[in-house]
Amino acid sequence: MQQDQGNSPAPGDNKKIRQMESYSSDHKDQKLTTNMGVKISNTDDSLKAGVRGPTLMEDFHFREKITHFDHERIPERVVHARGFGAHGFFQVYEPMAEYTKAKFLQDTSVKTPVFVRFSTVAGSRGSADTVRDVRGFATKFYTEDGNYDLVGNNIPVFFIQDAIKFPDVIHAVKPEPHNEVPQATTAHDTFWDFVVNTPETVHMVMWVMSDRAIPRSFRMMEGFGVNTYRFVNAQGRARFVKFHWKPLLGVHSLVRDEAQKLSGKDPDFHRRDLWDAIDQGNYPEFEFGVQMLDEDQEFDFDFDILDPTKFWPEELVPVKIIGKMTLNRNVDNFFAETEQVAFCPGNIVPGIDFSNDPLLQGRLFSYQDTQLIRLGGPNFHEIPVNRPVVPIHNNQRDGYHRMTVDKGVTSYSPNALQQNSPVPAPVEESYVHYAEKIDARKIRARSDSFQDFYSQATLFWNSMSTPEKEHIIDAFHFEVGSVKDKTLKQRVVDLFNQVAPELARQIALGIGATPPVEQGGTGVAAASAAVSQANTKKTPRTRKVAVLAENGFCYPAVMQVLNVLTNAGVSADIVSSRMGMLASAEGNPLEAAKDFTTAHAVLYDAVYVPGGAKSIENLSKTPDARDFINEAFKHAKTIAAANEGVDLLRASDAGRVQLAPPDSTGQLSNGLGVVTIRNATDWRSFGEAFINSVALHRHWARP
Repeated sequence: MQQDQGNSPAPGDNKKIRQMESYSSDHKDQKLTTNMGVKISNTDDSLKAGVRGPTLMEDFHFREKITHFDHERIPERVVHARGFGAHGFFQVYEPMAEYTKAKFLQDTSVKTPVFVRFSTVAGSRGSADTVRDVRGFATKFYTEDGNYDLVGNNIPVFFIQDAIKFPDVIHAVKPEPHNEVPQATTAHDTFWDFVVNTPETVHMVMWVMSDRAIPRSFRMMEGFGVNTYRFVNAQGRARFVKFHWKPLLGVHSLVRDEAQKLSGKDPDFHRRDLWDAIDQGNYPEFEFGVQMLDEDQEFDFDFDILDPTKFWPEELVPVKIIGKMTLNRNVDNFFAETEQVAFCPGNIVPGIDFSNDPLLQGRLFSYQDTQLIRLGGPNFHEIPVNRPVVPIHNNQRDGYHRMTVDKGVTSYSPNALQQNSPVPAPVEESYVHYAEKIDARKIRARSDSFQDFYSQATLFWNSMSTPEKEHIIDAFHFEVGSVKDKTLKQRVVDLFNQVAPELARQIALGIGATPPVEQGGTGVAAASAAVSQANTKKTPRTRKVAVLAENGFCYPAVMQVLNVLTNAGVSADIVSSRMGMLASAEGNPLEAAKDFTTAHAVLYDAVYVPGGAKSIENLSKTPDARDFINEAFKHAKTIAAANEGVDLLRASDAGRVQLAPPDSTGQLSNGLGVVTIRNATDWRSFGEAFINSVALHRHWARP
């Protein structure tokens, strides 16, 4: 991995910022006006015939204000309606000229501006962040050759093989049409009806039932281009390519119960997490990787490389890390930027081309088409967040919301009146489609090489650790258990018997269905270590800890541990029965920024209970404190306690594991993610043990 080159904007990075600022308006200390620029002294009362009389139609200010309000909403996206975005930059680690002529992948000193939008897929714009769903991961590169949109997800495969079925799968997953219930979930009859009648969905369903569908943070999830593309170099040689984003914080997830509770406690959990991280200077970073295959390797595998329901196992096709993206600036206005940004897979630059992936081919039309109604016509590319940083010169004219004032007498080509301006660019400067040879008959059919629906689903199951398999089974229990039709439930069991008989048996036991009689399965024994989150990077950086304290807490037990946490990049909130200033046993003040009403264990990665006899006495009388610890224990989070704080743990579910004995002095007890010490003298060693435990994310071996 290349060393971090810092976050100071380079000229390329600055170019998009300057462009966006030219469209910005700062209203601070300015006088109120209408949209026509007329100054207004009163915007609280409409114009009336007498103070108690009717409002007059001549009140142009009232009409303008209310009319604009009436038209503020635009159609939300059909899918990916719930999203959040940020600006940043991308830098390549090494020149990629051997593989592609894309300019933004050549110069290691160039910072290419980017805008990224993360999203859920199924829910409406007002749904919760932490629902079980695919996450969109769309990146717009503002390159010197024009805009390039890499429109992907946090899962490397998709439900369907052909784009013609996209309306069907989305209609099935959306709320049922007769009552618009349920919102943002696959836990209902129509989705599972589609699944059992469309076995190509099986592999994707395995991923959606896994921890991947409930990420801990946008900052802690992978991104995948999903479809197969091509790299083309300056000599015209092409390679098939898959794109990857690898988070430097590792890939980490919530658990189902936690995710569902978060939907109520903080529906904006992922949005807030991303905003706060950038605001605090903890810039999310993702390394950019590619899997590449020569064209003569197209048929070397037991899966079709153009099938979007299959991924390329990294053990067979390694990921080459070629660059890094840093998100370092929050948006100034959500609607103007995040809501109006328009991503289209068809927005590509020289050096990148399409494959015959049938899902990709449909996306090339659909993404462009959907913007026309959502953003009000063909000129959505002129919205500031969508504008390229290079000039636009063509003969497209007019249409709704046209911003550009095009000069000149001609708007066609060829022309003589303006010397054929804008003139066609030289071939070597232009986008040239890869000259793929096609020799086939028109046919409405699917390749036989797309017919294996189960092998990679089995490979995925084989790749999971024991806790991950338990979470998948739990997800099936909830999702399929919510289905009303008993026949559908049984068909789900029978379908997934084709993937893994033990999985099918466990599903059946959990939903009241009949376990399969016949032994199913695919016979696939292979696994992919890269697929399991058990093998991901682990770091404590940017994690959040709740410190439970009351008046009489031990000041050294708090401050010295907080110093260790801060130095490791971990933040903390003091949580008490009431917000405000607390007094330590030593007489030192400390502010509790949260109480048990505004804080909850699901909002934190770990819990720490410092000592102080009076503090622990007060916390022991507070059921919320014990519930806080029990919830963290249930979700396998790290819990730490010092001195008298260990007594509070002993009275909670955390007391089920080994704790520091009452008569011990400075002896560290550390097991199953519960770190305790009594009569502590070495706070640094205790703090470091706590940090190392937090870095592990969760402790699945806990009872």
